[in-house]
Amino acid sequence: MTHSALESRLSILAMPVPEATDAGRPHLVRGLTLLAAVAVVVGDTIGTGVFLVSSDMARVAGSAPRVLAAWVIGGFIVLFGAFCYAELGAAFPKAGGPYVYLSRGIGPLWGFLFGWMSSFLERPVAMATLAAGIVRFLSFLWPPIAHPWFTGHVGTYRFTFTTAQPLAAVVVVIATALNYFSVRLSGAIQVLLTLLKVAAILVIVVAGAAVASRINSAAMPVVPALFSFASFTALLTALVPAMWAYNGFNDLGDLGEEIIDPQKNIPRAIILGLAIIAGLYLMANVTYFHVLPFTSVAASEHVASDVVQSFWGPRGAQWLTLAMAMSALGALHVV
Repeated sequence: MTHSALESRLSILAMPVPEATDAGRPHLVRGLTLLAAVAVVVGDTIGTGVFLVSSDMARVAGSAPRVLAAWVIGGFIVLFGAFCYAELGAAFPKAGGPYVYLSRGIGPLWGFLFGWMSSFLERPVAMATLAAGIVRFLSFLWPPIAHPWFTGHVGTYRFTFTTAQPLAAVVVVIATALNYFSVRLSGAIQVLLTLLKVAAILVIVVAGAAVASRINSAAMPVVPALFSFASFTALLTALVPAMWAYNGFNDLGDLGEEIIDPQKNIPRAIILGLAIIAGLYLMANVTYFHVLPFTSVAASEHVASDVVQSFWGPRGAQWLTLAMAMSALGALHVV
């Protein structure tokens, strides 16, 4: 291939995909505004990670400043990936996201393999996991959900059937139906669910800031320097759960054909959404370490619940559990 031919090929790949204008060609409704697109990014990324993984990070990092540094560094790393997805989403604003990017950039085979994996493995597993998480949160509020009906065996595998399994399936069906009937309604619901989960985090931050000095004025102690080999290793280890908590922004590309003015709104939504997410994560973790001693955060299995319970009691922990269920529902609604 000559140099000029190669340049021509690259310029063709970089051209935006034209809208489906043929009368007989099916196409999706562009009904998602910039606000709805930002809600998709925030809603899909913020699941349960910000409420749980800080304790895991604290155990491996060994200090609060290292945990906070991991959140900041993770945000910058994800931002580089966000730039790539923003560029690809603006260039190829079609349904399928990575399926389209791989098909156009590498070849149809790679797009097919990704589409097959996503349809039969990634999406169903993600939906089942999120639905199970929602039901698990609800079982904290209503324990009979987890009451076993019967126990069975498949080979050497033993399983217990409870109310949770059919309830989780119903949650998936409801979320699917809400996305099926109307793009605009789906976008409005996602905005509402995202606002609820953002409000829950902000309530923790504001309430924690108001009572932190009264509860534990020395909760975030001075620690050794960050810049040593052991500290660097601990920081890299703490990055793993942080990067998991940042995962999800890339799914906006799958809705490229349903977003209004995608060349502008996809990049704006990804960058703005990640900025909101990083800010919320950082504020929430600062609150955790100011309300609870570092050792308590590291030992906690449900750090956000423990923080809320420290100043609002068991009733506050129940409300937070409901907020976590809504957070998981918002992520399921995107998937």
